Amino acid sequence: MAKNHSLSTTLVHAGRNKRVTQGSVNPVIQRASSLVFDTIAEKKHCTKNRYKGELFYGRRGTLTHFALQDLMCEMEGGEGCYLYPCGAAAVTNAILSFVKSGDHILMSGAAYEPTQDFCNIVLKKMQVETTYYDPLMGERIAQLIQPNTSVLFLESPSSLTMEVPDIPAIVKTARAVKPEIVIMMDNTWGAGVLFKALEYGIDISIQAGTKYLVGHSDVMIGTAVANARTWSQLREHSYLMGQMVDADSAYTTARGIRTLGVRLKQHHESSLKIAKWLTERPQVKAVYHPALPSCPGHEFFQRDFKGASGLFSFELTQRLNDEQVEQFMDHFKLFSMAYSWGGFESLILCHQPEEIAKIRPNITRKLTGSLIRVHIGFEDPDELIEDLKAGFERIV
Repeated sequence: MAKNHSLSTTLVHAGRNKRVTQGSVNPVIQRASSLVFDTIAEKKHCTKNRYKGELFYGRRGTLTHFALQDLMCEMEGGEGCYLYPCGAAAVTNAILSFVKSGDHILMSGAAYEPTQDFCNIVLKKMQVETTYYDPLMGERIAQLIQPNTSVLFLESPSSLTMEVPDIPAIVKTARAVKPEIVIMMDNTWGAGVLFKALEYGIDISIQAGTKYLVGHSDVMIGTAVANARTWSQLREHSYLMGQMVDADSAYTTARGIRTLGVRLKQHHESSLKIAKWLTERPQVKAVYHPALPSCPGHEFFQRDFKGASGLFSFELTQRLNDEQVEQFMDHFKLFSMAYSWGGFESLILCHQPEEIAKIRPNITRKLTGSLIRVHIGFEDPDELIEDLKAGFERIV
């Protein structure tokens, strides 16, 4: 489809050409390992054009995968999209595609913990050095770029503590110091639509599509949408590392994206209502919701983002002891404890200040109270507020 449509129209119509739908509303589910050729000429043609949407071999993709990849490229404005079996695979394989032994990378010091573990274990073993930076350092990032710095990795908002970095300042500064640096971003919180990463000079926008793209907590998938200068290398290196997803997961993800716009609007509305209520609670020290002034980097969120999603956190005025944690967390009626998020259900987790400090290298801001992370789903927000209210009453 034409690329000048609104987001809501794009989410409905992109990736649905007649080749992939075969006359139906949704793309077909084409499960295949071997894809047969009728002639030598056809085999040569498909081999030559195997990365241009020609059916070549199951690991390169089928019509189902091509439909999702086209949809993602139109949605995020990229040259190409690679699909991975989960978000962590998207992060790690994107980095691996652009580093070699002896390189140095810059990683947000508030990044998703498995991303940090990958740097500390796998990259360290490969003799790739990682420097963790404060996500709010802005233009001071220039001080950390070395001659061998190959990748700058962003995440916005930060995992758990929700800092919103000044991405335009960081990108502009990094490009001025080292134009060839590859800049990547974990863009899961904004689902690739609340923040259009590639429009801000970022090379690769990465998502754990498991979360908002799928939207129903029943499929794991990762995506990386790349610009023209990085797409070929990302694609070929990821392919050589054996990365792929099954056709059914690709189909379910594309189907989930059709309702992404309306789902995000509800996540935004409900999470903001609950976040504002939390600011008035005597048990709450601070609410880290990017749309509220109490969240570090709020001004950058206001400037750069088109809205909020359902994930945020809040810090209690006290550090709960083990018994209090159990009393608070074990008896919710609507909130469930789970590690993922992005689905229609509301979730809650508790993290202690020392746990946060351990996975926040090079960040001077320290928590003193227990940190509660919530994902606000589609339940009635007033009923979710009552559930949280009862939780506070259990720890008085």
